[in-house]
Amino acid sequence: MAIKEGNGMDRSVQEVIWNLEDLYAHAGDPRLQEDRARCRKESEAFSRAYRGRVASLNGEELHRAVSRLEVLQERTRRLLSFSNLYFATRTQDSAASALRQAHVELAAALHRDTLFFEVEWNGIPEAAARALLEHPALASYRHYLQKIRRYQPHTLTEPEERILAEMGPVAASAWGNLFDKVLGRLRFGVEARTQSEVLSDLYHPMREIRRRAAMDLSEGLRSVLPILGHVFNTVLLDKAITDRIRRYPHWLRERNLENETDDQVVKALIDAAVSRYDLVNRYYRLKRDLLGYEELLDYDRYAPLPHVPTRTFRWDEAAEIVLSAFGRFSREMREIAAFFFDQGWIHAPVLPGKRNGAFSDPTVPSCHPYVLVNFTGTPRDVMTLAHELGHGVHQYLARQQGLFNSDTPLTMAETASVFGEMLVFRHLLDQTSDSSERLGLLCAKLEDIFATVFRQVALNRFEDRIHNLRRTSGELDVEEISLCWTSTQEEMFGNSVRLLDHYRTWWAYIPHFIHQPGYVYAYPFGELLVLSLFRQYQEEESAFVPRYLELLASGGKAPPGELLRPFEIELSDPLFWQKGLDLIRGILEEAEAQAGRLRTEP
Repeated sequence: MAIKEGNGMDRSVQEVIWNLEDLYAHAGDPRLQEDRARCRKESEAFSRAYRGRVASLNGEELHRAVSRLEVLQERTRRLLSFSNLYFATRTQDSAASALRQAHVELAAALHRDTLFFEVEWNGIPEAAARALLEHPALASYRHYLQKIRRYQPHTLTEPEERILAEMGPVAASAWGNLFDKVLGRLRFGVEARTQSEVLSDLYHPMREIRRRAAMDLSEGLRSVLPILGHVFNTVLLDKAITDRIRRYPHWLRERNLENETDDQVVKALIDAAVSRYDLVNRYYRLKRDLLGYEELLDYDRYAPLPHVPTRTFRWDEAAEIVLSAFGRFSREMREIAAFFFDQGWIHAPVLPGKRNGAFSDPTVPSCHPYVLVNFTGTPRDVMTLAHELGHGVHQYLARQQGLFNSDTPLTMAETASVFGEMLVFRHLLDQTSDSSERLGLLCAKLEDIFATVFRQVALNRFEDRIHNLRRTSGELDVEEISLCWTSTQEEMFGNSVRLLDHYRTWWAYIPHFIHQPGYVYAYPFGELLVLSLFRQYQEEESAFVPRYLELLASGGKAPPGELLRPFEIELSDPLFWQKGLDLIRGILEEAEAQAGRLRTEP
């Protein structure tokens, strides 16, 4: 069934504009000012009631305190979500920007004024804290309080924590803002194009256009490399200092704590993925042959395959594909996804001033998620829609856990999004009989998976090398950074792709290194986890569905290992990660076989 308007006509993508009234009526809604005032008042009242008293609270009193904090943070999150969503579709509007910044600053001030709670909770002796956590009144908040205790060895005194919070806007985040401004203002080539415009040409069918785009990007980066190198060095040093102050044993420990995972789990993941770099080599050798090249160069990696039909989808077609694929898996999953279309929870058209990319914002448990895409009708756009609606279904189901238990760590955040993509991928493949189109689907899926798994692992290897080198050798010049970049990239590609000299500077435009050090391994973690779950689904079929939906509905109420126990998953076991890698190998073998059949077709 196609998505219909009330008058029975198929909806144009231009009409798919979200309705934010479930948060606030509009940017001038008086409830915004009222809620800001309530947040400030409640923050002050919370501080008066509990500052200096957390250690003396009994179970019922601690439950009341956490409940009040959750209500405060939910109201703050509601303000932030509205202003972020409002700004996302009007980034050139100074009033929208000012509203967003006002709420960002409000949230920072409220965090600063209530962080005493976490400091005092972590100051309680372990035995006393364990006894409190067993109190029946705290059952619903046990995991939230346990997550805070994970940082106990690294928590400073409240005055020290307040200083760090006060200095936050002029520390690493300020260098991140400079990074964004430098790259945002930078123009590439004789046509003075933006970074996004240049990068899009790496997908162009004409090799010369791809080559020129690569050279333009490299030349542009070289023109600001001293600035970007200084920014990178400063961020590396800032993290080294913070890690030393907080007594983190290595550069990735803070990220692992945030992701609720252990060092050995991350090592098992990385080692497993590195051990299968051969899959990268196999695929790009296949792509080289399909393109008819003697050698695949770095700017050929995203070249479209020749003779693959390019299909364009209408909005209603894309919606029906996603809903049908979800419905084949679970009626409930389809019904929830349909809410997004029927209730105005999606913003789909490409418009001036709208931010690029796509996301699903969970907002707050008392509301519902909103999805943003920039839909142009490409097959990739259909997969993006499936990805974000997967997030939306996950976030919708997890609302029942409340604010503190609904958010998942990054390592579990892709559990429904990647799964949704796989459902749509298999659905499209089943509906496609054309050999060239099937090969195109298989190769497009492999390239998406490689970007999420092997590329991100290579980025992790680069970060690991560069953080440790900065701590032992002092400030690094751009040549040293470029050498680390090239060597870790070559380890992944082997002899399947030749990296030209210009490629040495491409570390300089990747924002995760600056904004969120250590973030990137969450991508392969989530992808391989979901591929393993999808393999279970293929083996068990309908018996798998209830356990999977329960996993989504659990949100972040327990550590990942506990939530995954019904699936008999042991994250620290290297063999577990190999199951996801085996599924990638299976898709690659399908592509190789399909390419072989095409060669023999008349």
